[in-house]
Amino acid sequence: MSDRIGGGNLVMGVPKEAFRPSPIFLGLVALFVTAGAMAWTGFGNVAFDVFLLVVTGWLISLCLHEYAHALVAFRSGDVDAAHRGYLTLNPLKYSHPLLSIVLPVIVVVLGGIGLPGGAVWVNHGALRSRLRSSLVSLAGPATNLVLAIVLALPFVFGVTGETHTEFWAGLALLGFLQLTAAVLNLIPVPGLDGGNIARPWLPFSWKRTWDVIAPFGFIMLFALLWNPTIGGAFFDVVFTLGDLIGMPSYLYGDGFALLRFWNYPAN
Repeated sequence: MSDRIGGGNLVMGVPKEAFRPSPIFLGLVALFVTAGAMAWTGFGNVAFDVFLLVVTGWLISLCLHEYAHALVAFRSGDVDAAHRGYLTLNPLKYSHPLLSIVLPVIVVVLGGIGLPGGAVWVNHGALRSRLRSSLVSLAGPATNLVLAIVLALPFVFGVTGETHTEFWAGLALLGFLQLTAAVLNLIPVPGLDGGNIARPWLPFSWKRTWDVIAPFGFIMLFALLWNPTIGGAFFDVVFTLGDLIGMPSYLYGDGFALLRFWNYPAN
């Protein structure tokens, strides 16, 4: 049976409007491109340009991360993912704006870590199998990994950052943020994507305990990263992955310094 119903006006019973990118997302993309042009040309305060480039780029990646969850859920049987507005790439649709948008941006600026952000509510009972349920959770971190690879491509093809250094430093930092998000989300902590990937395969008795712990997953994650040994191992994994895909680690520090523009020396 075709997914398209009603002369092409519906997709799986959902109006096509539910799949159109929201003005907020398109505005973020426009701001990202503008910030990139400003950083490239050194317009005004170049450190602020990089801040704007990285923050808008990170917000776009949050939208794409959650969109990937919702799209796989939709294709796996949870049609309500479209009705909830998740497929419009509107960041305001993804859980609580403070926890989903503001907090991740603060952690990026202060800690240089791509904290998992918003969340889409998925009706796992509507999904067709345990494998589909796991794939819904995997889709988000996989998107971050793909974005990291795309951002690494200029460096793979010879960009060194010797010219337009601030622009390339910001791009490299954004790429490393994608890697931190992918690695964090794949840690099998209850409540995070990694835990949700494993959950469908757990015995029923384990799931009950898992669900009790899940709301505290973020706290567990912070506690783990606060440990110097675990935190150091985490960044070792991130920079090893960066080396594998060709992301220049020497630009990460420059990008992070520029991101905190209030501490960066004026031109």
